[in-house]
Amino acid sequence: MIKVIGVRFRTAGKIYFFDPKKFSIKKGDHVIVETARGIEYGTVVSGVREVEDDKVIQPLKPVIRIAGERDREQAANNKLKEKEAFRICQEKIRKHGLEMKLIDAEYTFDNNKVLFYFTADGRIDFRELVKDLASVFKTRIELRQIGVRDETKIMGGIGICGRPLCCHSYLSDFIPVSIKMAKEQNLSLNPTKISGVCGRLMCCLKNEEETYEELNRRLPNIGDYVTTDDGYKGEVHSVNVLRQMVKVLVDVNDEKELREYEVGKLRFKRKHNKKEKVDISKEEMKELERLEKDEKQEGKSKLDDN
Repeated sequence: MIKVIGVRFRTAGKIYFFDPKKFSIKKGDHVIVETARGIEYGTVVSGVREVEDDKVIQPLKPVIRIAGERDREQAANNKLKEKEAFRICQEKIRKHGLEMKLIDAEYTFDNNKVLFYFTADGRIDFRELVKDLASVFKTRIELRQIGVRDETKIMGGIGICGRPLCCHSYLSDFIPVSIKMAKEQNLSLNPTKISGVCGRLMCCLKNEEETYEELNRRLPNIGDYVTTDDGYKGEVHSVNVLRQMVKVLVDVNDEKELREYEVGKLRFKRKHNKKEKVDISKEEMKELERLEKDEKQEGKSKLDDN
């Protein structure tokens, strides 16, 4: 076991481990640490604790110091400088006529590098832009192309649920999401209803996936034939996953009658390799397939590189 603290460098960013040394550090403190990008100012999101050695990327870098008043002032000044850097970079992009959308500008704490995040439809030759920016800022320049999910994570916004976006408020890492998750939760497969602000499948589809998988395992499929505890045999008409209730079309005195039963009061054998019929147009299916393909291609976030 090894003692570590968890540090973030941006809102809802990835958490990195550092050696607290002999400092008395608690959650909410600000610390100065050395990262792959240089000296950085971070926020402690988890206090000193012990973790298994194999969960830590070695070598574990130590905390340089707990941030003081001068460090906080420098971090605040960097934020102001980032706004000016963003404005200048936008002007240079227009000057060079590049088809790219600038999303954010970020200074490292020691001002050793300025990073510019942008989105674009394809590859951009920004070599002349970098030279131009370097002559203005007199420091190292890095332009990093990010995906639409990273763009949304930076910009933030309100989801269709009416709450702040998960990726901007608390989600550290993007998790793989698939159409299968929407099917498992009996959601509409209309692309506009299961896509987030970024245009990709909503991250929150993953939130209840395991619960729905477990609940669905206990239920028969629609169209299965079951035997009820009161002696009737019938065909499953519909299921309520959360309530674990099943509506069955049974024969009562030579007439069809729809009755609702608790799943525990039914006996059934699930059919294997049964394809569920999905009421969806070819256009919507193509759009869903495109969303899933984009999801796989975009890969992990490119915002954090510490």
